[in-house]
Amino acid sequence: MITTDTFFGGAPEVNASAPGRVNLLGEHTDYNDGYMLPVATPQRTVVAMSRSGDDHFHFYSPNLDATVTFARDGSPPQGFGSYIEGCIRLVQAEGVDVPPLRLYVETNLPVGSGLSSSAALEVATLRAMRSLLGFELDDVKLARIAQRAEIEYAHVNVGIMDQMASSLADESNMLFIDARTLEHRLVALPAGTELIVVDSGVARRLAASKYNERRAECEEASRKLGVQALRDVTDPDSVESLPSPLRERARHVVRENLRVLEAAAGVSPERFGELMNASHFSLRDDYEVSIPELDELCAALRAAPGVLGARLTGAGFGGACVALCRSGHAQDAAAKALADYNKLGRQGRVLIPVSGSGSD
Repeated sequence: MITTDTFFGGAPEVNASAPGRVNLLGEHTDYNDGYMLPVATPQRTVVAMSRSGDDHFHFYSPNLDATVTFARDGSPPQGFGSYIEGCIRLVQAEGVDVPPLRLYVETNLPVGSGLSSSAALEVATLRAMRSLLGFELDDVKLARIAQRAEIEYAHVNVGIMDQMASSLADESNMLFIDARTLEHRLVALPAGTELIVVDSGVARRLAASKYNERRAECEEASRKLGVQALRDVTDPDSVESLPSPLRERARHVVRENLRVLEAAAGVSPERFGELMNASHFSLRDDYEVSIPELDELCAALRAAPGVLGARLTGAGFGGACVALCRSGHAQDAAAKALADYNKLGRQGRVLIPVSGSGSD
């Protein structure tokens, strides 16, 4: 494994970081122009950056123990380098003279758990470039460039939520996002609560293909309903005339948007937990992106002392579950839920609270 001193021949010129995100409500709503309530993770991706000193870009990830090198006008092979190249090329398209760079990328975000390590990589890269090269770039535009980098260079047709959350959210507040207008504001977590996130131990192997399928189904449902996007449907009953499975997909999105709007307006901790449970059941039954392991993990979390509600977080088909619990209970509740879940032969692990942290 290469150290930063070895990679840069000394200290890097700049360091920047960005968090992952956990989405509390508003799953599969962003590409439907809807609403979301993510929060930033304590885990972050750190990008150390310097000018290259030669005519090549050089990227290194100690997590992967992988090096990527390519010429100023070349491209890296598909992989983590694609996300970085996208950020570089799109900044160049904004008229910024970007010289060949060296990047050392390190993360404690668990890849494949649904905490959006890719958005953290993009946002940290753009923050480092902004610092190193001194160009103007506000945090919303930064998120939009990060999203385009993932779509155009990593070829993942993502919505805007992950990049907005990584660029603008913090760990103490939810970030309300309107995907259509990019209106955003910080919203306090329900009083006297904290979060638990547990990785199911199942990688999200089907998420990309099913994500594209669900997106196409939502677009077809919008066409049949005569609206620009499902965000424009506010009466859940109006989707019931659609054929299956468009009916179920639209039902989830419309009701999920209503759940986000209710929660963002301010509700009791108990009601927020109920909304999270309803979201999971909708993702399981109407959107069909859950799997037995996620259902079992959510059930184990709901049965733990102090937990108010739990749901899968991220695209589904694996990854993690998030729970809201009363302050002071997160460590014990997470440990209890994990023990119950792993009795079934699973290999889950607690991601939040981070080991050694907590409110109690």
